[in-house]
Amino acid sequence: MLDYFYHRFNPTDFCLVMTILVKNEADIIEANIRTHAALGVDAFVVMDNDSSDGTRELLTQLQEEFEIVVIDEKGNYNQAKWMKQLANIAKKQLKADWVINNDADEFWLPQNELNLKENLAFRGSVLTVQRYNMILDETTLQSGDFFNATYHVENPIYYAKEKQLGNEKVSIALGKIGPKTIVNPHGLLYLRGGNHKALHIANMRDFLRSGYDKIKRFTAIEVFHYPIRSYAQFERNIQNRKRLLESGKKVSMGPHYRRWVKLYNEGKLQEEFENNIVFSQNEINVLNKYDIVKQDMTIAPQIIR
Repeated sequence: MLDYFYHRFNPTDFCLVMTILVKNEADIIEANIRTHAALGVDAFVVMDNDSSDGTRELLTQLQEEFEIVVIDEKGNYNQAKWMKQLANIAKKQLKADWVINNDADEFWLPQNELNLKENLAFRGSVLTVQRYNMILDETTLQSGDFFNATYHVENPIYYAKEKQLGNEKVSIALGKIGPKTIVNPHGLLYLRGGNHKALHIANMRDFLRSGYDKIKRFTAIEVFHYPIRSYAQFERNIQNRKRLLESGKKVSMGPHYRRWVKLYNEGKLQEEFENNIVFSQNEINVLNKYDIVKQDMTIAPQIIR
């Protein structure tokens, strides 16, 4: 890990790599890669976890246009382990200087006139980036294109943990979500979970002094998250979570997913989707009035599809 201190960074000639872990993301993976390539990402490392919806075939087609290393993984889902593995491949095989550890449903958009690469033209270790959930409203759902969404959760609701575990009315889309990190793979020690936090040899002192949560946010880039895009995509996701939970192996999974699997088994997932995930215009108006959601018309035009 001491390679951080020996590694030379050239701000006019460096390599920005994005890693992505995918499973059945055919509705969004092409837009993800095209958008981030247009924003300055030089190459991609994508791990496909046994997709069956055409995602793997799309990746093969995209390799004809972009530099993409594809890794086929058929094992049980292990996000933290696999994301660290992808970062190492980005460093060793693609000579990455910065790595954006992404998910297929996340779009990293600059908040200034520079692109992603131009914003990262400096030597660093770990950058913590704010992330927002995009809201699926009735108008967007009826349009058939989730990228038409214009509202995101600006000030999340802090639900009590017992409500998330129970059957009370909880909209996970409105809840708090963690930030993401951009890392220098040289000196990277640890990636936590879904890339929400990272430990690097260069920020060890800050971590020991104040922990992960006191690390300053990097505001030049923000992440916009499209976790639920249609009922069909939502149901496939929960079916996959159900298989994981019933595999008999130890699985790390959030309480909201466990609740949704329970609702799926009870035949109530469609009801959950309609009542707690898709918002009516009246609901959007109320949420907007109290600054819980914010409209941003600049997000969709940046996405290439």
